[in-house]
Amino acid sequence: MLPPISFPTNPALAWCRRIGAALALLAALTTLCGGALAATTSTAEYTEVTRLLHAGQGAEALARADRYIAANPRDPQMQFIKAVVLSETGHPDQAEPILLKLTRDYPELAEPYNNLAVLYAARGELGLAREALDNALRINPKYATARENLGDVYARLARQAWQQAREADKTNDRLAPKIEAIDKLLAPADKPAGR
Repeated sequence: MLPPISFPTNPALAWCRRIGAALALLAALTTLCGGALAATTSTAEYTEVTRLLHAGQGAEALARADRYIAANPRDPQMQFIKAVVLSETGHPDQAEPILLKLTRDYPELAEPYNNLAVLYAARGELGLAREALDNALRINPKYATARENLGDVYARLARQAWQQAREADKTNDRLAPKIEAIDKLLAPADKPAGR
C-alpha cells in the first residue's frame, strides 16, 4: 500500500489533497481491463515514484515514471501516477492531457475523472469539475473521494451564487451570514485529508 501524498494547502486546491487516496486505490489494483499486471515489478515502480514525490524529488519521480512508461506504454496506473506527479510539481497543464487520454482509453476508471475535476476546480471551472465528478460517480457510485469533492464543488457553486445575489441586492441581509458560513466550511484544514 502506498503512503498518502501530501498536497498543498492553497484554499483553491484544498480538497485536491484527497487525490492521494485515489492514487493509493489505483496502486492497489493488480488487474486491469482483464489483463494481469506484472504486480511485483510494477508495484515497486509505483511505490518508488510515489516515494520520490513525497521526498520532494519531483523531477526524479517524473523521469522514473517516463522511463517506466516508455517500456510499458499501455500501463494506465503509471500514466495516472505521472499525472499526479505533474500536478503536484506545478504542471497541471501537462497533467490534464494525460488524464483526458486515460478517460478515453480506460473509460471504466473513475480516478482520472476525479483528478480532472481537481484541475478544473483549481482554475475555477466548477461546471467542468461537476461534470467530471458526475462521470466518476456514474462509473463508481461508491467512490467516496469523488462524492466528497462533488460536495466541495457544490459548496463553491453555492458561494458564487450567494455572492452574485449579494451584488445584485445589497439590501438582502440573509446573504452575508451564508457567505461567511460557506467560507468557514471551505477554509483549508490544519491537517491534510488522508493523514
